[in-house]
Amino acid sequence: MSAPEHTVELAGLTLAGPVLVASGCGGTGRELASYGALAELGGFVTRSLTLNPRAGGPVPRLWESPSGLLNAIGLQNPGVEQFLATEMPWLAQQGTRIVVSIVASTLGEYAELTRRVAGAPGVSAIEVNLSVPDAAGLGVFDVREPFHAANVVAAVLRALPRGVPLLAKLRPDPHRVVESARCVLDAGASAVVVGNSLLAAMPDGRPAGLSGPALRPVALRCVTDVCRALPEAEVVAAGGIGSAEEARAFLAAGARAVQIGTALLHDPTTAARVAADLRGAP
Repeated sequence: MSAPEHTVELAGLTLAGPVLVASGCGGTGRELASYGALAELGGFVTRSLTLNPRAGGPVPRLWESPSGLLNAIGLQNPGVEQFLATEMPWLAQQGTRIVVSIVASTLGEYAELTRRVAGAPGVSAIEVNLSVPDAAGLGVFDVREPFHAANVVAAVLRALPRGVPLLAKLRPDPHRVVESARCVLDAGASAVVVGNSLLAAMPDGRPAGLSGPALRPVALRCVTDVCRALPEAEVVAAGGIGSAEEARAFLAAGARAVQIGTALLHDPTTAARVAADLRGAP
């Protein structure tokens, strides 16, 4: 029997559709479940996990700007062991692809995180976060050059079980995104996620990331450039997407799928609604 027309093939996985929840914007997943079944989405990307728990940055952590959202979350997460014990079992029962995002301070930590996470029941893929806005300030591996990103991918792949795809999440830098994408793909990444917060500052000067509608034109330029320069690359787009029309623009540019993030903080039905619109559901 052939797969339904709305399914998407990405990195060797069959997704229920082209819409995924972006890392850090869907909580534990439970917060979104009452607004639409996760099984109807292409996948759920967890917040970025570290080896040990992180309390996150000082409040306020979010600040609305005229055309986007400033965030200084500080990589708050429960740590890998707590996640696997309390969050992953519920997620694994939801019938959607679970993509676990990871971030670490050293190449060795990336490998250790991969070993602990990749074999857990229900994990479909790993997304390595190579685009943390304030990496140095947060004490995580600072990916300043494309070869740094390739080194992380290589370290993760050495610890990744065969058959588990690796997605590399890149910053939306129009000047170097093609070079970065080429480097991580050459290093063995299965696909690239193009788009994350732009470097910014909170009103009090603290380092932050800017996401939301302000990011969309930049992300679209980056996705377009990567897809044109690397036509064989499998690309997931992220950055300011909040409607089916906006998602279609990225898909038309060559992306296989899209991630919806900041829009969920304004309207938690966004991912379910966009997925339904793309399916043509009434």
